Formats: sequence, C-alpha cells, structure tokens
Amino acid sequence: MSPAQKKRLKVIVSLVTGLSISMALVLYALSKNINLFYTPTQLAAEKNISHKTLRVGGMVVKDSVVRKQDIDVEFVITDFNQQVKVKYRGILPDLFREGQGIVAQGTLEADGSFNASQVLAKHDEKYMPPEVTAALKEGAALSGKGSES
Repeated sequence: MSPAQKKRLKVIVSLVTGLSISMALVLYALSKNINLFYTPTQLAAEKNISHKTLRVGGMVVKDSVVRKQDIDVEFVITDFNQQVKVKYRGILPDLFREGQGIVAQGTLEADGSFNASQVLAKHDEKYMPPEVTAALKEGAALSGKGSES
C-alpha cells in the first residue's frame, strides 16, 4: 500500500467510526424519549416497568369512575382481557366518559395501579386512536371475544 492509500484508508475508517458512534448516540437518545403505548394485558405481562413514564390505553369500564375529594379521580380501563386501575389528579377532558376509549400518560405503581399525569379522550363518537383500536381488537381476539365494528 502506498502512503496515499494508507492515509485514505485511515480517513475512511475514521469517518465510518465517527458516523457509527453518532448513530448509536442518536438511537440511544431517541429510545429514552419514545412514549410506548401499552394495553392493560401488556402491562400485566411486562416486568420492570414500575415508575417509568409510559402510555396506557383502553376503554373506560362502565360504573368504574370514582370522584374523590377535590379533583382526584379513579377509574378502570380495559382491553377486554385485563383491567388496570387509573388514578388521576386533575380535570378530565370534556369528552371523557365511561365506555369510551382513552389514552393516559403516567407511571405504573408497584401495586399495579397506574398513576396518570395526563388523560386524553377520543375526539368524537367515531374517532379512536389507531393504537387503541388495534390493541382492543388484539385484546378481544386473545380473550376469545369477537369485536364489534
């Protein structure tokens, strides 16, 4: 190898190494900031996710909403296979109601309840976030129940 080829090889190896390290850092940073969407069934199956910020979605179970003092609310969501109790301190969206789909962001507590910091309700009678629709269909299929369209 001539000195010019050795120099060119060193530059190429340095560039590839630098780009690889940069990509690894970017992917690591993105993985820390992605909010995953979990169903109650997935939450029940997961290990080591307590006290990590995540999103959970499902249908609000009828007659499960309990309004505590001030602005504290507790309710249960389901994917028709498993259920999760959600605790929320704040004003619920106007479109929040029993039997409707929601997505909540917060943390899973050690006792299995979900401490929500934000609750999002569906926009109208027809709209449901695609993640919730897919998860509900999957949950219904897992439990052997048919889903209504």
